[in-house]
Amino acid sequence: MQELSIPEQEIIEPVSVTPGNHILGEFVGDKLGVSVIIFGGIHGNEQSGITAMKRMIPRLAELEETLKGRVYLIAGNTRALQKDIRYIDSDLNRQWTDEIAHRNSPRSQINTNRIEDKEQREMLLILNRILASAKNEVFALDLHSTSAESVPFAMIGDTLRNRAFGQKFPATILLGIEEQLDGTILEFMNNLGAVTLGFEAGQHTTRAAIDNQEAFSWLALINSGVLDEKHVSRRKYETVLRNALGKQRLIEIRHRHGIKPSDEFKMEPGYTNFQPVKEGEVLASDKNRKITAVESGLILMPLYQAQGEDGFFIGRQISPFWLWLSGVLRFFKIGELMTIFPGVKRHPEDPDSLIVNTNVARILPLQIFHLLGFRKRRWRNEKLVVSRRRHDTKSPFKKK
Repeated sequence: MQELSIPEQEIIEPVSVTPGNHILGEFVGDKLGVSVIIFGGIHGNEQSGITAMKRMIPRLAELEETLKGRVYLIAGNTRALQKDIRYIDSDLNRQWTDEIAHRNSPRSQINTNRIEDKEQREMLLILNRILASAKNEVFALDLHSTSAESVPFAMIGDTLRNRAFGQKFPATILLGIEEQLDGTILEFMNNLGAVTLGFEAGQHTTRAAIDNQEAFSWLALINSGVLDEKHVSRRKYETVLRNALGKQRLIEIRHRHGIKPSDEFKMEPGYTNFQPVKEGEVLASDKNRKITAVESGLILMPLYQAQGEDGFFIGRQISPFWLWLSGVLRFFKIGELMTIFPGVKRHPEDPDSLIVNTNVARILPLQIFHLLGFRKRRWRNEKLVVSRRRHDTKSPFKKK
């Protein structure tokens, strides 16, 4: 079993947070400029992002008047962060669907006793204020860490705006992971029109994860245009990431193994991110069976902690050529022509979704839909529904 060589890392102590206190820092320079929202601690056992943002606060306070926009540093699941556990009642990073967000809207009369519902309600109050007052592009960054040892990597939802932003960072890019999941905060922000980028900084509780989160966040402020390079060294933070990330690659997520607590899922020991696996290789087990790789590729985010809904992912490296080709096809709106094929029709309630009768449309491999941005796949009444993200090329916030 081939393993990545990762240096021994210093372990850090849990952070101190106050339940319900989500805004760690709010810095406003030019009110007409871009807005950058950085989330940390959406999972309460992933605390490196909180520490990294706290490091940044003194310098941002000094630079506030020079900012070409607004910067918000937001703590996620504050009550789980206080207990240093992933979540209390439910995964906060799986409940940002339209239905749940509407239920937990500050205007909603529905009240539950679930802790993560309370957390989401508090965060929505903040986000509604930020987005309602945005006058220019909005960027949202979500800081995470992993239970297994790992080099850092970034994750983008598949819009051309997200791609353009993500490719400014010296990091391995994962494409399509958000389309495998429902209810992430970045999907929610993306659907509202923000440019989004996720970052996995390395293993939980390590000093390296904090350093990587801080470097990535400063680069996000530079790359978004809210902060001038003359005030913060791009080279310094790019060097931190280049020293940490190893080989830069573009990885397409092909498979997610979802789990439930009742499955009694257990990962086989020794797997690390980006480790090659072969089709049929035993990766894990649950109470019913051995779990094998459905195809050969690279394993990502193998679960070595008690809480979580994702056992592991499998991806494969792709050529930058496919990103270029996809961009060309989408620029010329080729996706609008897909309904000319038999068995493919527009979803009557969602202009960004297609209903595919797989018995008829056998000539269309799923990769064609991926190239055109239709990455999210869900089965509805024996029909395949493929969806693309909204706001692919244009921001709804500019010149609002």
